[in-house]
Formats: sequence, structure tokens, C-alpha cells
Amino acid sequence: MSVRELVVLGTASQVPTRHRNHNGYLLRWDGEGILFDPGEGTQRQMLRAGVAAHDLNRICVTHFHGDHSLGLAGVIQRINLDQVPHEVTAHYPRSGKRFFDRLRYATAYRETVRLTEVPVAADGVLAATPGYTLEARRLSHPVESYGYRLTEPDGRRMLPERLAAHGIEGPDVGRLQREGVLDGVTLEDVSEVRRGQRFAFVMDTRLCDGVHALADGCDMLVIESTFLDEDTGLAVEHGHLTAGQAARAARDAGVRHLVLTHFSQRYSEPEEFERQARAAGFEGELTVARDLLRVPVPKRR
Repeated sequence: MSVRELVVLGTASQVPTRHRNHNGYLLRWDGEGILFDPGEGTQRQMLRAGVAAHDLNRICVTHFHGDHSLGLAGVIQRINLDQVPHEVTAHYPRSGKRFFDRLRYATAYRETVRLTEVPVAADGVLAATPGYTLEARRLSHPVESYGYRLTEPDGRRMLPERLAAHGIEGPDVGRLQREGVLDGVTLEDVSEVRRGQRFAFVMDTRLCDGVHALADGCDMLVIESTFLDEDTGLAVEHGHLTAGQAARAARDAGVRHLVLTHFSQRYSEPEEFERQARAAGFEGELTVARDLLRVPVPKRR
């Protein structure tokens, strides 16, 4: 059975706290696992969350600040120690290749796994698979940073009443789906478009065009909300979002499920992030992330 869910491994901004590990997020997308921004301690958080190195197919790094990348060394070495049998692909800003190389080869170990590097140099598509297209968009942060978006291809939903009206049933339904036409009846005559699911991951950034493009029409948006609204000045200065800004971006983009994360250590009450997001007008599903939480991607409409 296919599983689509977000596994939260860490939610802290800049430094870990007693209750928040550095960043780390695993998206389970059917048979694949995509690890976003593995901060320090991610390998241990994976163990606590029941995530194995074998679950990883891609690693996506938004930028090379330590809270988003220091866990790379341990994760890459664990992938090799466990001899993951499939290729693993790593995406990261090309301008930070020297940091990626230092982390990948931070210590001596035996390389047993093919780790393919596909750096990001500009907005656009990074990978196209049968299950999704992965693309990146530039964000606004003091160092080069990119957000990521997965888009599932649109499909067709068969309509029983139209099939019945044309007398199509049993094996003929499958034949029509494969061939597109049956005895003059087209697939479009008896089905409707089933929009593919959309997921976006937006970390350290000010409001910018990239935020809105990534969030547009998403079923799930995972987005930083480092500061509360009363600290908007600090957010702008350091290249971050507030809870209200993130929520308004999600509201305007028609996001179905908003996941807020990446919280500054100055705040200890997560309820205030939810309150400010609701005050900003976001009415969809809302999760204030906490370490080791699992959040299902919303079912298709």
C-alpha cells in the first residue's frame, strides 16, 4: 500500500533545544524517501522515528547553514555502512559544493553506495520520475537557498455512471484506460481529470516570488516560521518568515495542509504560532510541527 507522509525529525532553528533537534524532514512518497535538510543529529532522530538508511532515495539541501546540513556527514556514512542497494541522489545549491564535499568526506569510511550529485544552479526541474516531478526555486536568504516542490502527474478518474451509459464494464474498462478509445468511446468521454498531489518544502527565506511559486496549489506546504509576528523586523533582517507571513502565503496559494516549523529558541509555546497563523486568515489544516511527528499528506479530493 502506498504511503505519503511527512516524518518530522527536527524543528529547531539555528541551535537545538532540550525539546527540538536540528532540522530534518523525511517525505515518504509511495516507495521513495526524500530527506530534506539533515541537520546535526539527524541520524539519531532517524533511529528514533523508525527511519532506515534504506528508506532514502534522495537528499535535498536548501542551503549550507549548519542547522540544515551538518547531519549530512553521518547520514551519508550510514547509507554506506548499511550498503543501501539503490542509488541515492543529492541535490544542493551548486555554490555550496565545497561544503557538500567537506561534509561528504569529513572522515574516512568505505564507500559502498552510488551517491549521485545533482546540484541546483537555477530555477527549474531537477528530476522527472513516473511518480513525480521535482523542481527547485530560488529563495531570499543571506546565503544562496532553494526550496523544493514535488508535483504528481495528473491522472484520470473513471466515472461509473458514464461507463454504464456506454455499456462499458469488466475488462473493457482496463482496455479503454490502456488504449484511450473503445468502439468509438474515448477515455475523456467516461472520465475526468484527477489532479496530481503537490508538496512543497520552503526553508530559510524572506517573502519572495519563490515562496509563492512553490506554495501554489499545494496539498501540503512545509514552511519555516522562525519568528512570531511581533519580531517581523528580526525576520526581515536575518532572512526569515514569521508565522503570520507563512500563513498568509499559504492562504493566498490555496494550500490544503500547512506545516509550520523551524522555530527560534526564543519561543517555548508552540500554541502561539498556531494562533497567529489562524489570525492571518489560514483556514485549512494546520500543524505546528514537533520532533518525531508524522503528518499524512492529504488524500486526493
